[in-house]
Amino acid sequence: MTLSRSKQHLRWFRNGGSVALALLLAGCSVGRQDSPTQAPPPPNIIFAIADDWSFLHAGAYGDKVVRTPNFDRVARQGALFNQAFCAVPSCTPSRGAILTGQAPHRLGEAGNLWSRLAKEYPTYPELLRAKGYWIGFTGKGWGPGSLEGSGREENPAGPRFDTFAAFLEAAPADRPFYFWFGSHDPHRPYEEGSGRKSGKRPEDVVVPPYWPDAPEVRSDILDYYVEVERFDRDLGEILNALEAAGKLSNTLVIVTSDNGMPFPRAKANLYDAGTRMPLAVAWPARVPAGRTIEELVGLADIAPTMLEAAGLTPPPEMTGRSLLPLLLGEKQEGRERVFLERERHANVRRGNRGYPARAVRTREYLFVRNFAAELWPAGDPEKWFSVGEFGDVDDSPTKQLILRRRNESGFAGYFRLCFERRPSEELYDLRNDPHQLNNVALRPEYAEVKKELGHALSQWMKETADPRAVNPEDDRWDHYPFYGGAARPPGKRP
Repeated sequence: MTLSRSKQHLRWFRNGGSVALALLLAGCSVGRQDSPTQAPPPPNIIFAIADDWSFLHAGAYGDKVVRTPNFDRVARQGALFNQAFCAVPSCTPSRGAILTGQAPHRLGEAGNLWSRLAKEYPTYPELLRAKGYWIGFTGKGWGPGSLEGSGREENPAGPRFDTFAAFLEAAPADRPFYFWFGSHDPHRPYEEGSGRKSGKRPEDVVVPPYWPDAPEVRSDILDYYVEVERFDRDLGEILNALEAAGKLSNTLVIVTSDNGMPFPRAKANLYDAGTRMPLAVAWPARVPAGRTIEELVGLADIAPTMLEAAGLTPPPEMTGRSLLPLLLGEKQEGRERVFLERERHANVRRGNRGYPARAVRTREYLFVRNFAAELWPAGDPEKWFSVGEFGDVDDSPTKQLILRRRNESGFAGYFRLCFERRPSEELYDLRNDPHQLNNVALRPEYAEVKKELGHALSQWMKETADPRAVNPEDDRWDHYPFYGGAARPPGKRP
């Protein structure tokens, strides 16, 4: 995003975002007015989002254990993205960024987990509805969070339907439709041992080097794979229903996840295991099949993509950029880096504090700035309010193994990587360290790289009106309400 566009964003807020939103919802001059004789019919849109699914864990990416024939089908019939990243590795703010097309720090309290997404932030489902789309969702929409006091009467993803079949049956024949399929998979809890029961072999699992290669970990990954496959089967039912109805050709299908897998050093972390996402997009009527896209993209780009596909001009406050040029085989400048962030995930630190951080990711490097390095990145070592000890990491056999054996020489390194405090600056050379294990921020040979990336990060924060660009110690996110409950009994999903 350019600085001039940032100034447009700031003018939008100063001049009264509510007026602009009213114009958008009224369809006044903001959307492109194509004549029926010139424009092809607007596409139907399906957005399928998994809950806690990381990059590489799909057949299309070369994983030999998990089976994802329907995700692979979308990739084969359209485009597979190799460098896609969520805006923040936490469910609620990631989904807020997807729905609004904005960086989470622009969304007030919606930058936190278990928060509220205020009505003042327009979402693409409501803009599509104003355009004439029939909209709805099933499963997990925006959230977890609260609608009370947000000014919204329904989930920001749209009105709820029990199934896609019920939605499709109710859809008017003369209107395009938009549907959000929000799976609860592969969010924990898992049925322990379900992976082995399904016939998967622990010896086939590839264990990343930040976890111990132990039977408990291999089995835990297999259990996660079982739920990834269940998400894929549900996706397949939607694709088959579209095909049976003769609607697949002119349907834009987008399949991704909200954040990384629920394991240590993944979900709620700015490393690739927490932020790098599977992403496949197909639109048979317009997008060439069988393409692989290597440009760096963010999930906040999804909102402007859908709006542009529907014939609307994305509103100026959206920091995301449409992916349509890439999907159509065109070059797009400014795709050399993506920006990542996080504030408060769960309420797991004394005083309801978060773990504020910002990062910039290029092909070669990941630079992370931790604004409160004195805090524990995974949450306090003792239970504070929700989840439990180190509560920003979901409970799991992998987590418990590392914590139980943290003082043993063979496990101390895993504890450090997954739970220990981190310095204020981290820099990883991805060419030599793809798993981001060795922080080179203090090494003199990387001084220029760190300076350049730090400048790019600071510039982006300024351009997108990040409060931390003005005051790095801004603690507003620590004072927003946390609408989640205290630690839940085992077996309960959020």
